[in-house]
Amino acid sequence: MTSRQLSKFAKRIGFWLLVALVVFYAVFPFYYAVITSFKPSSELFRVELWPSRFDLSNYAQIFSQRSFLQAIVNSIIVAVSVVGIALLLGITASYALGRVRFRGRSTVLLVILGVSMFPQVAVLSGLFEVIRALNLYNNPAGLILSYTIFTLPFTVWVLTTFMRQLPMELEEAAIMDGATPWVTITKVFLPLMWPAMATTGLLAFIAAWNEFLFALTFTLTDSQRTVPVAIALLSGGSAYELPWGPIMAASVVVTVPLVILVIIFQRRIVSGLTAGAVKG
Repeated sequence: MTSRQLSKFAKRIGFWLLVALVVFYAVFPFYYAVITSFKPSSELFRVELWPSRFDLSNYAQIFSQRSFLQAIVNSIIVAVSVVGIALLLGITASYALGRVRFRGRSTVLLVILGVSMFPQVAVLSGLFEVIRALNLYNNPAGLILSYTIFTLPFTVWVLTTFMRQLPMELEEAAIMDGATPWVTITKVFLPLMWPAMATTGLLAFIAAWNEFLFALTFTLTDSQRTVPVAIALLSGGSAYELPWGPIMAASVVVTVPLVILVIIFQRRIVSGLTAGAVKG
């Protein structure tokens, strides 16, 4: 084996070792959470890569709590509503910003991108006053409003980038046939924008599903809380006990659907994120 072949082989080995390290770093915490969720409380702190027996008591405990089931329903309602509103507003805004020429269009896009850079803590107090003034405190509508504010900039930016790449001839043909802007959006552009919409919709869903700070601040009762807050508020048998088993089981229950969605839509996610990267 020549020195060149040896160097190429060493680089390939180093690359796959790096890939294995990254995969281990990303997957192992979730794997450990899964195996911990199947351990009874007496074996939680026993370190082992595979449990000696699978115990479903942790899952039975969390599903027996009405507040946790209600939190799952609340999270589904809030996340689906945020995705629907963000896509509806995003697709119309992207048409205006990507196809209509007007003064200040680039400035508007920069402002939209700048809004997404603000951390949640920076606007928490002001947004709380808005939520309270609208009488949306301890109401899922308050969470939908706050989540939409933070997911909409990214949605608009991605959809606008995708919209700009669509052939102008399609729009011109629709105008010649007498189509209104709304018909052009829904009948001409919408069928072509599913990759970008799948990407932005799924990312908006994940952001709304996992959000904790606003859900903790804008909700007060168990009937209105979402899953992240419900998991954080799980209590043990006493004030000094942390119920790691039920916490891990609840985390697995709310994470598995996201993993399944990402696996199903992974190709659309990649094509949506790379849309507009290469023009031609």
